[in-house]
Amino acid sequence: MSHTLKLMDKKMNTQSKNKSYFSLINNIQEYFNNASNSIHKARNEIKIIKYNNQEFIIKSFKIPHIINKIVYSFFRDSKAKKSYENSVKISNFVPTPIGYIEFKKFGLIHDSYFVSEYFNYDFTIREPLLDENFKNKEKILKLFANFSYQLHQKNIYHLDYSPGNILIKKEENAYIFKIVDINRMQFKTLSMDDRLENFSKLWAKDEDMRIIVKEYAKIINEEEKYCIEKAIYFSQKNKNFKNFKKRLKGKKIND
Repeated sequence: MSHTLKLMDKKMNTQSKNKSYFSLINNIQEYFNNASNSIHKARNEIKIIKYNNQEFIIKSFKIPHIINKIVYSFFRDSKAKKSYENSVKISNFVPTPIGYIEFKKFGLIHDSYFVSEYFNYDFTIREPLLDENFKNKEKILKLFANFSYQLHQKNIYHLDYSPGNILIKKEENAYIFKIVDINRMQFKTLSMDDRLENFSKLWAKDEDMRIIVKEYAKIINEEEKYCIEKAIYFSQKNKNFKNFKKRLKGKKIND
């Protein structure tokens, strides 16, 4: 059962049966501000906290500018709410979602937070993509192809399917994959182009893309040469676009 708490200035939602999580989410600003273990700080900030002898991730979303305050208050769900609801929808593929909370000032959204259990991963897909000598690299890339296939078969299209958002934990001879940063997603029947283009944000070398897509083509029983050429085309197209944007900003260009 879903529980929703509405007050004058905040809205909280959690599906957890653990009543102690209500206190965690309801007092999220205090827990977040007192936490020192920040693992990401850019537009949004992510911290790891300990609560009742368990580790959690709190993602604090950037306070939106006035136009987006209006948009997220009246026309669209907030990023915190989308992160939570998407996580509940695809719970097998993400760290366990706990809840979200929104704070409003003068009737407009201000702070918002999303809480999940901490997934103690060993590395992201970035490491094997960058390190030619990464242990079990080819095996990991092939397993990643299989994980991507499972997502796609569930009609899940992660719009930020980039290396830092794909977490991997090694357990004995197995590897467990989870995705994060899932407020931007689409749920639809995926065409072949959709599936192959979904790999484009990995910024993978062509030889690594071949390993991934060759395995993917085998799983879906599609023509290998076509799939590889199409995936590399989409990958290069994304690289060209990102490098073009960097040139406009005067930034260093990546290969």
